[in-house]
Amino acid sequence: MFRRREPVPFAFIAEAERFRSNVTPPPRRRASAGQIAGHWLMGLTIVAGLAGSLVIGTPALEQDHLSTRTQQSRASDGR
Repeated sequence: MFRRREPVPFAFIAEAERFRSNVTPPPRRRASAGQIAGHWLMGLTIVAGLAGSLVIGTPALEQDHLSTRTQQSRASDGR
């Protein structure tokens, strides 16, 4: 198999971790009041949707509700 004749120096990898650029990145753009309000509204909508689905879905998950109906239907069939 092909083999290199010279060893590869790994010093450049160690130097890359310490390298600091003298070029400063551009400043971050601040979100406008409308964008902040939109983010809050979106979060509130998602939380309200999850809470609403929990409130609406909880009665459907109750076991007693289901067993009471089957007992009532069996009692009416027996008469």
